[in-house]
Amino acid sequence: MKTRQLPFAATHLPGVPAPPEVSPDAELLRRLKARAAELPIEGNLPAFTGANAWLNSPPLTPAGLRGKVVAVDFWTFTCINWLRTLPYLRAWAKKYGDKGLVLIGVHTPEFPFERDIENVRRAVRDLKVEYPIAVDSDHAVWNAFDNNYWPALYLVDAQGVIRNHQYGEGAYEMSEMVIQQLLAEAGFSGFRDDLVSVDPQGPEVAADWSSQESPETYLGYGRGDTFASPDGVVPDAPHRYTSPTRLRLNDWALAGNWTVTDGAAKLIDAGGRIAFRFHARDVNLVMGPGKNGDTVRFRVFIDGKVGGAVHGSDVDAQGQGTTSEQRTYQLIRQSGEIDDRTFEIEFLDPGVEAYCFTFG
Repeated sequence: MKTRQLPFAATHLPGVPAPPEVSPDAELLRRLKARAAELPIEGNLPAFTGANAWLNSPPLTPAGLRGKVVAVDFWTFTCINWLRTLPYLRAWAKKYGDKGLVLIGVHTPEFPFERDIENVRRAVRDLKVEYPIAVDSDHAVWNAFDNNYWPALYLVDAQGVIRNHQYGEGAYEMSEMVIQQLLAEAGFSGFRDDLVSVDPQGPEVAADWSSQESPETYLGYGRGDTFASPDGVVPDAPHRYTSPTRLRLNDWALAGNWTVTDGAAKLIDAGGRIAFRFHARDVNLVMGPGKNGDTVRFRVFIDGKVGGAVHGSDVDAQGQGTTSEQRTYQLIRQSGEIDDRTFEIEFLDPGVEAYCFTFG
């Protein structure tokens, strides 16, 4: 049952001054400040002095950032887990960038080719990353934060104190609410407490965790496992591998003339294949030509068939694609019911280097 709302002038005593009106914006900021006061203290923002270079910005320092709310995001451009957070990072930079937030990406490499600043520069351009980037090729900033994860997000208040962190994907709503709380605490305004909406595409689409039963799998012998080619790996030497007729779930195999190093499988002759028995919606592969400027053509098969509606964003409907740079390639995206399936990729040219499978 609704009650009738009387005008304020008819409900307070004559001669008693009416209390000042509180605007909705002021009330929002009051609530956000109260929540910010409950956030923990997690240490001071370390310096970025170990960065090898900066992209999209001159070098930034904790002293120069004082008075701003800072979000520090550790990433590397092949990391599928980070790629799936990128739509939110872009949206936060756009929504709050003129409201007191400074978003800093710290690019700390996992694979050797990610140490090359030109590769980082290309990835920043291709991925439309427009906020400041500290290039951390020697892991100096990573170590200063005592960080261990890609991605990792640290939220820092206007006094240079870390107040929140998030390791890995997810918790986007919570992270954005903390950003709002720290902005209000610092005296910034002009934003609402609604949360950003994103429309990710390709590999940036969130994983289907309910159907994913295949783990990240490295192809170099340093961290590789579940390798199923007969006789196992011959380290650091050319070897002609064969693939077994049957793979168990999450087993993988090589076929053709390859050299398997500590960090990668490198194809010597055209016609080499990689097979993987997987259970997931998406199949991604970190790979690229071993020599800059080269192009390697490939074909993708699912359960022995080429093409179809399950191809990823880097493969056409006939199952064909090319790799001309070292990055993460989305090779399979399925819809509907997910089951155990066999993925194969055949390289029509030599020279590819394959590093790691990821799934989504």
